[in-house]
Amino acid sequence: MAVRIVRLGSTRHKNEGIRVGTVRRPPRGVPKSAFSSQDWYDVWFPNLAPSADIIKLAQQAETPAQWRTFANKYRAEMATPDNAHAIALLAALSHHTDFSVGCYCENESRCHRSILRTLLAKQGALIASG
Repeated sequence: MAVRIVRLGSTRHKNEGIRVGTVRRPPRGVPKSAFSSQDWYDVWFPNLAPSADIIKLAQQAETPAQWRTFANKYRAEMATPDNAHAIALLAALSHHTDFSVGCYCENESRCHRSILRTLLAKQGALIASG
C-alpha cells in the first residue's frame, strides 16, 4: 500500500489505485466523462493545488530564489488547518490502500507535486517509488 506521485494524463502504473487530481482546473478540452478513461484523474481535489496567485509565481519562476518564494508560499497554504488535515488524511490512507496524486506539469522538480510529496512524507505517508 502506498501513494504514488504522478503526472496527470500519463499512463497509469500497475496497482496505482484511484488517481486524485490536485490541480486548480480540469484538463482543457476533455469531457468530464473522459477524465478517468484518459488517465487524467478519477477524483478532483483542488484543495491541495496552489491558489491562482501562487500558481502564477511558479509559472514565472526563472531563478532558484523565485522558485523558493513559490515553494514557501505553497507550503504556507498547505499549513492551514483544512489543508494540513487533508495531507494527514492522505498520509494515513497510504498505509491502507494504493492511490496516486498528481498534477499536469511535465517536470516534477518544478511542480507543486514535488513539494506535496515532501509534505506527505513528513506526515508519514508511504510513498511508492518509480
